[in-house]
Amino acid sequence: MTDGGGGGAGIVRVGTAGWMYKDWEGIVYPPARRGFDRLGLMASLFDTNEINSTFYRVPPPSMPRDWARRVSHNPDFRFTAKLYRAFTHERIAGIEDERAVAAAMGALADASRLGCVLVQVPMSFHRTVENRDVLAKIFHRFAVFPMAVEFRHFSWNDPETLRFLEDEGVGFVNIDQPRLKGNLPGTSYVTGPLAYYRFHGRNAAKWFGPNTSNEERYNYLYSGNELEPWAQRIREGRARRADANAFAVMNNHFRGQAVANALQLQQMLTGEMRAAPESLTATYPAIASATSPSAAPQKTLF
Repeated sequence: MTDGGGGGAGIVRVGTAGWMYKDWEGIVYPPARRGFDRLGLMASLFDTNEINSTFYRVPPPSMPRDWARRVSHNPDFRFTAKLYRAFTHERIAGIEDERAVAAAMGALADASRLGCVLVQVPMSFHRTVENRDVLAKIFHRFAVFPMAVEFRHFSWNDPETLRFLEDEGVGFVNIDQPRLKGNLPGTSYVTGPLAYYRFHGRNAAKWFGPNTSNEERYNYLYSGNELEPWAQRIREGRARRADANAFAVMNNHFRGQAVANALQLQQMLTGEMRAAPESLTATYPAIASATSPSAAPQKTLF
């Protein structure tokens, strides 16, 4: 089971983390409209999307098969999908969970739509021998799939970690997040057969603490000047590992900011200027130079 991309030079794919956000209506999507296919639109704008829902619950295989059907108009599209939190955060996953995840991810892989499984660990998951063993067991359980791991704590930013991931054939996820004590800094590592970059925004004031929310934490719009150094890092990573498929995912999802920034980064990396909804360019005028002036196609579920 592979991503279906074939050998030779890798492909860089840019997209967003998720597509089902109520606050995108009227900006990315039309105001609430029955039958409008949000995922179909995302697959017209981008070549990847990171599935968030698989972190909270494991879907039946019929659901990933339907997702694959809805992106059929884009032959280059690949999903990445978060691993179920019972393996990484709760540590209670059993054999039935393993089989369920394998069936769900397998449905995407069989349709040649799986880019990789994303193993996300919490800030409290520091670099220790015990935690490295936890990861090794996860990697071995799902070794049939391409995988990448996202660390949040700076202790994992060391050569031993990179050797470990290289030996396991697992990608290191490079992240942009607020520069706060203990946070992993920006990196540009490529391990295993793929490169992965995640952008969380830089809203330091709302990053930690009880008086925040996901909407506030990820409420951040990158400027072009902030994205360009990352575009250069991604280019350099591709120069070092030309055969690696690269995924760049925007997680600053509040009010569609991720979509706006993903279009900018995509244009920087690939030169492509895809048609964006007029409501998006009206909300974020700075992206006009990174999009096509024609209206984006209106996908429906039916």
